Amino acid sequence: MSHGTRAGGPGTDRPAPAGRHAVVVGGGLAGVTAALALADAGVGVTLLEGRPRLGGLAFSFRRGGLTVDNGQHVYLRCCTAYRWFLDRIGGAALAPLQNRLDVPVLDLARPEGRRLGRLRRDPLPVPLHLGRSLAAYPHLSLADRARVGRAAVALKGLDLADPALDDQDFGSWLAAHGQSARAVEALWDLVGVATLNAVADDTSLALAAMVFKTGLLSDPSAADIGWARVPLGELHDRLARQALDAAGVRTEVRTRVASLSPHADGGWHVRIPGETITADTVVLAVPQREAYDLLPAGAIDAPERLLGIGTAPILNVHVVYDRSVLTRPFFAALGTPVQWVFDRTDASGLERGQYLAVSQSVAQADIDEPVAVLRERYLPELRRLLPRTRGARVEDFFVTRERTATFAPAPGVGRLRPGARTKAPGLYLAGAWTATGWPATMEGAVRSGVGAADAALGALGRPRPRHLFAIEEAA
Repeated sequence: MSHGTRAGGPGTDRPAPAGRHAVVVGGGLAGVTAALALADAGVGVTLLEGRPRLGGLAFSFRRGGLTVDNGQHVYLRCCTAYRWFLDRIGGAALAPLQNRLDVPVLDLARPEGRRLGRLRRDPLPVPLHLGRSLAAYPHLSLADRARVGRAAVALKGLDLADPALDDQDFGSWLAAHGQSARAVEALWDLVGVATLNAVADDTSLALAAMVFKTGLLSDPSAADIGWARVPLGELHDRLARQALDAAGVRTEVRTRVASLSPHADGGWHVRIPGETITADTVVLAVPQREAYDLLPAGAIDAPERLLGIGTAPILNVHVVYDRSVLTRPFFAALGTPVQWVFDRTDASGLERGQYLAVSQSVAQADIDEPVAVLRERYLPELRRLLPRTRGARVEDFFVTRERTATFAPAPGVGRLRPGARTKAPGLYLAGAWTATGWPATMEGAVRSGVGAADAALGALGRPRPRHLFAIEEAA
């Protein structure tokens, strides 16, 4: 069955030519982005998602009276693609950025009352914007602070286009540039674990350099942090669905694709239960293992490389207290298994008490532990970190687990990540695991959707929508 096409949303100059139809497989951020971009260029689009909702691995669910995010997600001011996405779906005001980078860091190894340090920027040019903060950062010795500055200068000088960087690990590079184990723990991994989902020793120097150069060494405001003040489902499902509907996209959830096959006369057949959809172009925006299963023979060289892209888990521990125990929106921690803690009270709809989400990257040791074990491990740590919890009652404790939350940013992963184009005419790849240059983030996912849509539009002879791809200018 073939579906007609409709004109798209903002920036559409004219209706799509007859027969110009795209199928996007996967309704995560990459797929939604690709669908919006194609529809905005006047291409008729069908978006297929196997889950009952959009949003991929950045979603919400109901638990009693709470609306719970599966995990805490943040973005930075330098995430120009995700910021474009928020604007496109009308959600920017619901996920605002800090006015200025400010990260409270509590170190349990220091005496109570003297545990707080802050990483924040001043309104000064790079690298002076972080100079005063690092000079006063109590979690590093004076000598470590000086060596951090020298390593930052060396990092800024790395050429991200050098393929040799992908073969090196970040930990060895840091050691070679005088970084102590304490500096790695209290600064480099503090940032790197949260953004890369790997410790420095297990991280490609190319990806680590990209994160630190872009986030901390490019523009003074680049690392200002933003996060959703509403459930993620409000953004990535409800508002995304509204934007897709307005752009004329046919969106089908609970719809798994059984196969993709090229048509003898050009174009594609996309088989789903009870229907075969004919399309001029297909964007495959699913995880790498699912892409491997769906790719037709010959679509990419050495498809087994997709299976070589490892995955890494993220665990989130959710605790509801009967009273307020934290006065700031979030903090990071040292000297404890706890990594980052966020206040999700208002976003969840909790009316009494306080709801904290503990976000644990590099969670291989904890990801399969029973809830009872995790409760015994994390509640005492929160009591040590937050004195107000000591008199509070725990109203609820639960965990969410994403065993394949991100691709593993290991050395050598760069050569495994494919680009958007395949050898099969009209078939394109999207997903944070593709060759975006970014780690597995919401930004990387959106960029991949933009790249796949751009490649498809070029092949279809469609111009870019006027409002799209401003992210390139911003970057």
